[in-house]
Amino acid sequence: MKVGIDRIRFYTPRWYVDMAKLAKARHEEPGKYLIGIGQSKQAVIPNTQDAVTMAANAADQIINDNNRDQIDLVLFGTESGIDNSKSAAIYLQHLLQLRADIQSVELKQACYAMTAGIQLAKDHVLAHPASKVLVVGSDIARYGLHTAGEPTQGGGAVAMIISADPKILAIEEPSAHYTADIMDFWRPLYATEAVVDGKYSSQEYIDFFDRTLTEYQTKTKSSLADLQAVIFHLPYTKMGLKALKSVLNRTDERHANQLLREFEYSRIFSREVGNLYTGSLYLSLLSLLVNSENLKSGQKIGLFSYGSGAEGEFYVATLQTNFQTAIESGSIKKVLEDREELSISEYETMFNSQMPLTNDNFVTNDKLDSAKFYLAGQKDQQRLYRRREV
Repeated sequence: MKVGIDRIRFYTPRWYVDMAKLAKARHEEPGKYLIGIGQSKQAVIPNTQDAVTMAANAADQIINDNNRDQIDLVLFGTESGIDNSKSAAIYLQHLLQLRADIQSVELKQACYAMTAGIQLAKDHVLAHPASKVLVVGSDIARYGLHTAGEPTQGGGAVAMIISADPKILAIEEPSAHYTADIMDFWRPLYATEAVVDGKYSSQEYIDFFDRTLTEYQTKTKSSLADLQAVIFHLPYTKMGLKALKSVLNRTDERHANQLLREFEYSRIFSREVGNLYTGSLYLSLLSLLVNSENLKSGQKIGLFSYGSGAEGEFYVATLQTNFQTAIESGSIKKVLEDREELSISEYETMFNSQMPLTNDNFVTNDKLDSAKFYLAGQKDQQRLYRRREV
C-alpha cells in the first residue's frame, strides 16, 4: 500500500520587508543578504497571528466535507508553541471544527518536528488504511532587530494530509536518522528570540546531511543518480546550496547540474518568505513542485530534514500520477503575490508589537488582519482565537 502526501498548502501573513532595503538600513551591502544569505524578502508576522492561527489558515485550505470526517489524528510540529502544557493541536482541532473523537498532539524537536509528524502519520495510516492524518508545521522565526540573525527571520505554516493512495507523493521505506546532543541553537523558556551559534550550526547541518544521506544509500543500495532532485530544510536558502554542493562529487557532471537546477526551483518560495522552522523543508517541496519544469510522475525526490539540538533525517518520496493537478499551483502562488511591502519603520513597529509572554490582558490590532483565523488577544491568561466568516 502506498502512503504519502495527498494534499498540501501553505500560509504566511500578507506583509513582508524587502531584504535589499533592510540591508541598507542596517548599513550592510545588499549582496550580503541577497546573495550571501540567499534571501530577497522576509515575511513579517503581525500580533494577530501566531503558530496556531497560521496553522489553521494553512490547514483550512485542504480540509473539506470530503475528508473532514476521515481525519482521526492531528500532529502539530512547532518550536513556537504557545503553552507549556496544552497542545497547539487542540486549539487547531477546535478552530477547524474537526471531530471530537480524534487524537491531537503537539511535537517538538526544533525544525525537525514536522518530519517526525509525517513519519508517525505514515505509520498510523499503514495500520489504519481508511484514516487521514492532518500534519502541520507552523512557526515564527525571531532573532531580534539589529541582530546577526535578523536577516534569517520569517514565519508561516505548511499543512498536509497524509493518506493511503496519495495524489502527490508516496513516501518510501526506509529512512535514515542521526541524532546528537549539541548546542547549536536553542530558545530558553523565558525568551521569544532564539540563541544560535551560526557557524557551528551550519557545520553540523552539513555533517548531518552527509551522515544521513550516506546511511540511506547504504541501507537501500541506492545512489545520488537515482534522484531527480534533493531538497532541504532552508533556514536561509544559501545553507541548502552549501549542503548540496558538498555531495555533488558523488555523481557525474550532467546529473550534478540537474540537481543544482532543481534546487534553484526549490528555493524560490523560501527566498520570498524566510525561515519557517518546522515548515521550511516542505515550503521547499512546494516550491519545487510548483516551479520546476522537469518533474514527471515516477521520479524520486530526496528530502533532508534538520532540527538543531540536533536531529536529522533523509528520506525519499516518489511523484505520483497527475501530481501536478493535485498541487493547485495558482492558489499557492497567490499567497505570495497578494502580499504588501512594509517600510523599515513599519516592519520594526510590527515586529515589536508581538503579545508579550506575561499574564497581562492584551488586545491585538485585528482590524488590520483579514485572515480567516486570527488572535484577538489575551484575557485572564487565555488566548482568544477567532474565526472570521468569509
